[in-house]
Amino acid sequence: MIAIIGGGISGLSAAWFAQKRGLEYVVLEASERWGGKLQTETVELENGEKFTVEGGADSFLATKPWAAQLARELGLGERLLGTNDQLRTIYVLHHGKPTPLPDGMQLIVPTMLWPFLKSPLLSLPGKLRMGLDWLIPPRTDPTNADETVGNFVRRRFGQEALERLGEPLLSGIYSGESERQSLLATFPRYRQLEGEFGSIIRGTRAQKAKQAQENKNGKRPAMFQSFPGGTQELVDGLVEKLTGDLRLNTAVNRILPLPTSEGYQLALGDGTLITATQVIVTTPASVAAKLLQPIAPRVAEQLELIRAVSTGTLSLGFRTEDIKRPLNGFGMVIPLREKRPINALTISSIKFPSRAPDGHALVRVFFGGSRTPETLEKTDTEILAMAKAQLEDILGITAEPLFHRIFRWQNANPQYDVGHLDRIETLEHSLPPNLYLAGCAYRGVGIPDCIAQAEQTIARVLYHHEHTRI
Repeated sequence: MIAIIGGGISGLSAAWFAQKRGLEYVVLEASERWGGKLQTETVELENGEKFTVEGGADSFLATKPWAAQLARELGLGERLLGTNDQLRTIYVLHHGKPTPLPDGMQLIVPTMLWPFLKSPLLSLPGKLRMGLDWLIPPRTDPTNADETVGNFVRRRFGQEALERLGEPLLSGIYSGESERQSLLATFPRYRQLEGEFGSIIRGTRAQKAKQAQENKNGKRPAMFQSFPGGTQELVDGLVEKLTGDLRLNTAVNRILPLPTSEGYQLALGDGTLITATQVIVTTPASVAAKLLQPIAPRVAEQLELIRAVSTGTLSLGFRTEDIKRPLNGFGMVIPLREKRPINALTISSIKFPSRAPDGHALVRVFFGGSRTPETLEKTDTEILAMAKAQLEDILGITAEPLFHRIFRWQNANPQYDVGHLDRIETLEHSLPPNLYLAGCAYRGVGIPDCIAQAEQTIARVLYHHEHTRI
């Protein structure tokens, strides 16, 4: 039997792939709910109108196929929902004002000259420095030599581009610090483009042209996907289809190797013991470190080096007319240099129109992370007041929200520091037999990444099972 510790998307996906292959499993989740950081709430107003509020991730990248593939396997394919890409615009707060990214920007990379030159986001010297990417020779180090995102952006595009674009757009995704964030673990494509084309702009333009040629109908595919009922649908779909042993409110206190075999005995919080031939740990790295310390101290030491930060979101409902200076786009990132107590905001009802009833808007504010960790120490009342002040200043909202929901995720966002992939490879090779790690702390933080890791882990379990069968 396989014991899967943790009932988030990684653990539930591992159970699904085990079930598909006819393997017996048990999923052990310490909390009272499935899904981990995937949590959707339906908020109903007194008049019966409903908002769909996400506590964690609100979508997944469509270019990474594993989440959509899983959805189809679960019978949810027809419920896949693309973003409202007619309004895909992303804004950057610049000198206190929301300023759209110029047309043709692929994250930090300009692919269209005139919109980029007209944009007020960078000074003329800053734009000229970004243009030098065409001429700067590629890095001659081995392609597997890591560097920080900050160093990479500064090297290719300059300091101004880092402060105004790279830091909020690349590091903001990970709630991280550009001067510590691993390029190879978070944006390896940029290193590949540098090596292949010598210029990030040249390479991005070439990829864009290739995608346009492949997409001959001229319709730009959705960048993100979700479901009408939010990401919770994927969690609920998994739980509904899983036929194995699923246990909530079941903590694992210890993992003990069996003296007579390669299996393990798990001591549960209720005092009972279960035996498993393989164990998959999908908890946060800090929890995994505590569990593995007695049986794999070297692995535990590596796990403890994976930092995590705490983040939070605040979702607020408004009438559309209450937003005096609306954003006609998905949302806005806020550079560190703006010195704001919030990190970003999403207009969820524009990104996915089904998130709010007609005539209403759903705004989601992000706080905490490596930039403003002290915000997590504030009370709910203080966080609400802080967010309302920022929304009044930025969007002109003076009305009271129709409702608000705050979600706090303590030490839940792993940080991929420089050397992260080497560290993960080292600890994976140091794991005891029949013990595996999977989840957002290792090889990708997004929903598709976690699903892919779960499938790969079950493939390794099956390989070992078949090659040790008597």
